[in-house]
Parts: sequence; C-alpha cells; structure tokens
Amino acid sequence: MNTVERARELNATPLSGCLDREWIRPLLADRELIFSDTRIFVAREHVARMTAFVATMERIGALPRWQEAVLNDAGETARHPTSASGVFFGYDFHISADGPKLIEINTNAGGGPLNVKLLKAQRGDCSGLAEALEVEKGIVAMFSSEWTATGHGGVPGLIAVVDDGPAEQYLNPDFEICRLLLERHGMPVVICDAADLRFVGGELQCQGRRVDLVYNRLTDFSLDAPEHAVLREAWLSDAAVITPNPRNYALYADKRHLVLLSDDAWLASIGVDEDERALIHSIVPHTEPVTAANADAIHSQRKHLFFKPATGFGSKATYRGHNVTTRVFGEIVAAGNYVAQTLVPPPTRAVMVEGNKIELKFDLRCYAYRGMVLLTTARLWQGQTTNFRTPGGGFTPVVTVI
Repeated sequence: MNTVERARELNATPLSGCLDREWIRPLLADRELIFSDTRIFVAREHVARMTAFVATMERIGALPRWQEAVLNDAGETARHPTSASGVFFGYDFHISADGPKLIEINTNAGGGPLNVKLLKAQRGDCSGLAEALEVEKGIVAMFSSEWTATGHGGVPGLIAVVDDGPAEQYLNPDFEICRLLLERHGMPVVICDAADLRFVGGELQCQGRRVDLVYNRLTDFSLDAPEHAVLREAWLSDAAVITPNPRNYALYADKRHLVLLSDDAWLASIGVDEDERALIHSIVPHTEPVTAANADAIHSQRKHLFFKPATGFGSKATYRGHNVTTRVFGEIVAAGNYVAQTLVPPPTRAVMVEGNKIELKFDLRCYAYRGMVLLTTARLWQGQTTNFRTPGGGFTPVVTVI
C-alpha cells in the first residue's frame, strides 16, 4: 500500500480523543465548533506538491509581466508600491484522485494563531507541541520581516490588529492569540475596530497611540469603502506598514488569476518555465471568466463547475453549478465578475458524532509567507462550504503519511 492509499484508509477510519477540550475550553467560550477532535492524514507526495506550488506562485507573482497584467486593471491602492509581502497567505486545496487541486488563494487567511493552540492541545503520540513552537517562531519572524523589509529597524512601537467589529468576529480568539504571541516577543499589540483609527499629523493612530504596523484582517481588500478611508490614507502615504495590503491581494488573490493560471501559452509568454507550468497545470482546475459571449457554453456545463466572484471571500455568493437555477445563472452573467472553475469535490473524513459514524468534507490550508509554508491545517465541515458550525467539524491538525 502506498502513502496515498494509506492516507485514504486512515481518513476512512474514525479517530477521536485527540483534542484536550478542557485545556482549550477557556479559549473557545461559545465557539466549540472551531476545533475538531480528530486528525487528517495526507500523503507525503501531496504535501510536497502543495509546498512546491506555493513556492512557484511566489516566483510568478514577482515576474514583471505578471505584475503588469494583474495590476493593469487594479485600482490606485493596488498599484501603490511596497516591500511588505503580506502575512498569513492562505492556499486552499482539495485532494482529488489526481492529487491536490487549488481552490483559491487568500491574502488574509484567518486561523493561523488558532491552529498553533490546536497543535498544543493535542493528546497522545503527536508532535503537535514541537510543531507549534516552530510555527510560533515563524509567525514572530514573519511580522519582524515585514517591519524590517520596509526600511525600519528594531521592532514596531505598536501593532494594530484591525477588523470591522473584531469583538463580534467568530474567529476573534485568533486575534487575541496573535496579540499574546507578539507581545511575548517585545511587540506591543492592540486589537481595534477600523472605526477607531485616526490619521493625525501624518500618523496613523488608535486611541491616541501611534500605530506603526497594521495586521489587516479586513475583507475590503482594496480599502475603497468609506469606513476605511483612514486606513487607505495611511497606506497611500506610507504612514504605517499595512500587511496584508491591497497590492498583495491584487497580485495573488483575485479569483481572475485562476483564469491566467489556466492559460499555459500565456504563462510561457511571461517567463514561467516548463516544469513550473506542468505543476500549475496539474494543480489548478481549469477556470474561465463568465461572460455574455460564453454564457451558453458554460450554462450547458454548469453541473461540472463551481462559480465564484472574482473578489469574493469566505464562500460568499459562491455556487456549485449543480444548484444553479436559470435565474441565478442570469444574475451571475449580469454581475460580470464571476469565474467558473472546474468542480473538484472535497475529500471526506470519517468522524464519530454522538456515537454515530458520519462523513465530513475537508479541505487543506497552507499558511505561507514569501513562498514558504508555515503550517498546513485542515477544515472539516458539512454543507456546501466551510462554516465552523458543523458538529464534529472545525480546524483539524494534518499528519503527513510517510
């Protein structure tokens, strides 16, 4: 039995008693379904291919002709230059019969610090604690690197973790864990609402304190919303380091990039070498823009497609083609910003819930920085998309089968 078959067999057998819920309970409060009491097994060769793809995308993102193409239609904020690479990129994959397939790239992927706690809360024969400590070092180094890469010395005087209504966010514990980790390493942190920011005398401020670096968790990726005007001004005037930022998003996370990655001839023309193109072809499901010109052809194939808006997030306004009615398809075409990706159903994991064996879907997320994977985790769920509301579901540690 090879490692792919072994991983499939292990995922078909329920495994529980992995998570020390009592240790983690104070953190979870009313969010018990953030973490799953199991583990996901992934073949070594699949881990290697995902890691190679992350590194390849970092190289492609730096190509002058890639940048020219993707920034050409981007707004002012995306074209603003920066040396900040963007913390906590998230590369999401499904494992198919042909290996890992990219679902999307995110530039403000939540859950990284939470997954450090998850690793520390593992019971039994698991290298979770050692892995967690290494990931913590990587997170601290990542924020330090963002600061020094933008021409600063020492450490930021104040880091602001910024979101809209952070206290109400379901993944709010993620912010607090990040704060505690960075403060243990000499970086003061405040968690604040974007509405609490002020731009005073050329400084970005929160509660009267100057903010040197913003860990940006907003889903207004271009900072165009009126309520984010202060952060936009700070970004365009380089008053603070913003990470991730509109340029990071425009270079990597716009869903229309999946269309470019599906065009082998175009990739060759901008300088992507043959081996890299072969890797991309094997991992990126074919994706097309949805337009009035190709609407009939795409509609006829819709049951084999997944529809998503180019600048969407969190699975909002996404549709599995099998469920798309004529009315909804008309709305997708009229919107003018959708892509249709070849459907790659998620794999499943057997879990025990209230004494019953059930199958939950899962995907894999590689948290990355500058083309290096910091941590690979999984998310278990039931339904159309990830939701952190499924009994037995949530973030789940990944074990590499060697």
